Amino acid sequence: MDLEKRPVAPERPEGCLVVAIRLPVRIVALVLVLPVRMAWDALVVAGRFLLDTLLRPVGRGLLWLGLWLGRVLFVWPLVGLWRYVVVPVGTALGWLVKVLVVVPAVWLYRAVLTPLGHGLAWLGRTGWAGLAWLGRGFWAGLVWLARGFGAGLAWVYARLMTPCGHAVLWLLRYLVVVPAAWLYAWILAPVGRAAVWSVAALVTGVGLALYWVCRVLVVWPAVGLWRWVLAPVGRVLGVVVHEVGQALGHAWRIAGRISLAVGRFLATLFRWIVVDPARWVYRTVLTPVGHVVRDAVLRPAAEAARAVGRGTRQALATARETVRQARADVRRALFGAPRERETVAGRELVDAQTRTLEKRTGREASPPMRG
Repeated sequence: MDLEKRPVAPERPEGCLVVAIRLPVRIVALVLVLPVRMAWDALVVAGRFLLDTLLRPVGRGLLWLGLWLGRVLFVWPLVGLWRYVVVPVGTALGWLVKVLVVVPAVWLYRAVLTPLGHGLAWLGRTGWAGLAWLGRGFWAGLVWLARGFGAGLAWVYARLMTPCGHAVLWLLRYLVVVPAAWLYAWILAPVGRAAVWSVAALVTGVGLALYWVCRVLVVWPAVGLWRWVLAPVGRVLGVVVHEVGQALGHAWRIAGRISLAVGRFLATLFRWIVVDPARWVYRTVLTPVGHVVRDAVLRPAAEAARAVGRGTRQALATARETVRQARADVRRALFGAPRERETVAGRELVDAQTRTLEKRTGREASPPMRG
């Protein structure tokens, strides 16, 4: 199944202003950006060289030195402090707390507080039962009195208060409620409606007047200023800024390629002028000369040095042996010859002296048993 091709948006036609601005702006931008880009590339190359050859090894050395100093100044003292001070002191304090606080507290809890708590709980249960019994009796008496008093009040209300209440309600209705309703319906409501209508009309008129004043004095001039001055100027400035940005980006890319080409040319020139001649001199001159010097001078000199070293070591060994022999002769002349050590006979025993289990234990071998 063929994929549907997306429609390509047609390019927007460019005006004469854009075309007139683009070329000079790009030329000026290239002239201004090219030295900056070349200086930037040179700084990047120098920075990478310094980073690879100086800063990174120095940083690694400083990091190793910092880690070593941190270990010497902080880690080892803290480890020693923890191991030889804090841990023993903490162990001693824990033992003291256990002996002086925990053990007495456990004994006090088991031997004193637990029996005392059981006794207080028994007293509390007994007292609460007595208080509950007294409370139930007192509440029953209060209920009986309340019932009698309520019955008396009900009788008094039924006999005396009901006629008086009806009379008071009739007087309140015809002396207060009916005049107040008539006053609200025929005086306060019409006056309020008239006042609200007057205020609404006044506010509406003032609002319309302010609206038209603001529209004529503020809105129409602002719209004209925006439509006929700011919008065209903004479009022109937008085109200029866009073209300047595009020109700077284009000039930066072109300057990068020019800087790359110049860098490659300089690298090639440096290789032709310095590296290749140095390599040729090393291969064709220094290497054969070095081989000749190694075979004709250094190796014979090394062989001679080794021979001299061997002769010197032999002479020193002979001198040490001579001195040792002279010391032995002087010691023998002063103190006499040393006594010879007695040679120890072989530890193997003959057959008669060979120990057996019976001889070692002092018992003779029992005769063999016959069947």
